[in-house]
Amino acid sequence: MGRIVLVGAGMGAMATAARLAVAGHRVTVYERSATYGGAVDRFERDGFVFDTGPGLLHLPAVYRDLFVKTGKESLERSVTLDQVDPASRHLFADGTDVRLPNASRAGSVAALDAALGAGAGERWAAFLGRARDAWDRTRRPLLEEPLRADPRPLGRDPYPAVRQRRLLRGARQAATVAEIGAWELGDPRLAALLDGCALSYGLDPRHAPASAAVLPYLEQTFGSWYVRGGMRELARAVYERCLARKVEFVFGAEVTRIVEKDGVAAGVELADGTLVPADAVVAGVAAGRLAARDLDGAGDGSVRERRDGSVPGRFTVLLALRGGRDADAAHRTVVHAPDGAAEAAAVFGGRPAERPTVTVLRPDDAATRPDDGHEAVTLTATVAPHGPVDWSGAALRERYARVLMAAAQAALPGLPERLLWHEVRTPADTQERTGAEGGAVPAPALAGAAGALLHPANTTELPGLYRAGGWAHPGGGLAHAGMSGALVAGLIVEGAEFRGSR
Repeated sequence: MGRIVLVGAGMGAMATAARLAVAGHRVTVYERSATYGGAVDRFERDGFVFDTGPGLLHLPAVYRDLFVKTGKESLERSVTLDQVDPASRHLFADGTDVRLPNASRAGSVAALDAALGAGAGERWAAFLGRARDAWDRTRRPLLEEPLRADPRPLGRDPYPAVRQRRLLRGARQAATVAEIGAWELGDPRLAALLDGCALSYGLDPRHAPASAAVLPYLEQTFGSWYVRGGMRELARAVYERCLARKVEFVFGAEVTRIVEKDGVAAGVELADGTLVPADAVVAGVAAGRLAARDLDGAGDGSVRERRDGSVPGRFTVLLALRGGRDADAAHRTVVHAPDGAAEAAAVFGGRPAERPTVTVLRPDDAATRPDDGHEAVTLTATVAPHGPVDWSGAALRERYARVLMAAAQAALPGLPERLLWHEVRTPADTQERTGAEGGAVPAPALAGAAGALLHPANTTELPGLYRAGGWAHPGGGLAHAGMSGALVAGLIVEGAEFRGSR
């Protein structure tokens, strides 16, 4: 079988590597940093352990499938998955407090009716019903198949927006996330639920297509899961599965160029000048910066790599706290900004938002703290990328950390008195750690918006060069990265006729 080189040891690349190794290929992964996992990393100090990337897993079936297809041992033999319940707690500026149960439509209806008033739950449930229709219409072509040569059909929005008649003006239908909130949900707090979900995936609610409704649908239908010991344990499990299948990893080895011979990808060149031959190359990073030619996404110029620096990043504060975790604490609490539109305008206008939406993660996990008399808490906000904002400056980093901590006090009363120390991670750190321009975090692919939120195809104009990971089809997020691994492996093993597993 062939020699396959993978560039980067992120989750998508490792998912690809394990599947290719099982198919009989000789697989080597070159990673510029000293470890695997990409953005799925951790920070440890004084017995406290924090995830510095994703804090929860959605669609765990993607990784269950990876483990089934690459060996006899199940995912649950390697990690412990805990279903988070409640899935999330939401605190609004008017004092409203609602806890949404995990993967329970009826429970969510009851919780929203109790907190927001009669009828709120049914409006949310009706919205999720329309989101399910959008999911059913696009699930396979958007997530389970390679991007089609002509992706234009995915440019049409599949969300069946409610047609609203008006007395003196023409009928209207929501075309964006913000319009769904304003025109269909009928309550600013329900709108904030949807807007906050979109923003957490790096999407601007004011302009993101209505099809982004599939994101809260996926979370509330398939549930939210925590990996015991932290999400880094999932990366460890995938890495060890690769090692068990004889994948070779070379760390501290930066790939600077895709070697092209006779119009075909023939290997890679490392920073030290070493040439590594290969029968195929898989880029787990943005492939465009490694290739001598300009690479279009789908081979016909219809979907291109995004290099405009407009994709937002994450600002994270790691809190080491004295005092044990409250017995009734929610694993995930979202403290919503008082003005979501102003927040989006700042994030996507290249400025720090004055009052951001803050996600507070409080895992009930003894492995994350030195003892039960302490607690490890993570605060996260979606922010403008590094570049438009200089996130490397110490003064801004510390000032904005205080902004997040002030907001988090709604979920963590007495936070200043409990604080032992804190660490800050900004988009500048993400850029340094992963090489992603501006420290950007890619969003999942979405239908609609004339294809603007699709990602480049897994194949490229250069035969033998493939893309995997969050910057390729079907986009960002742990589950989507795992899906990209299945697609790339299928394309290499079965060829261009591969249409996805059924």
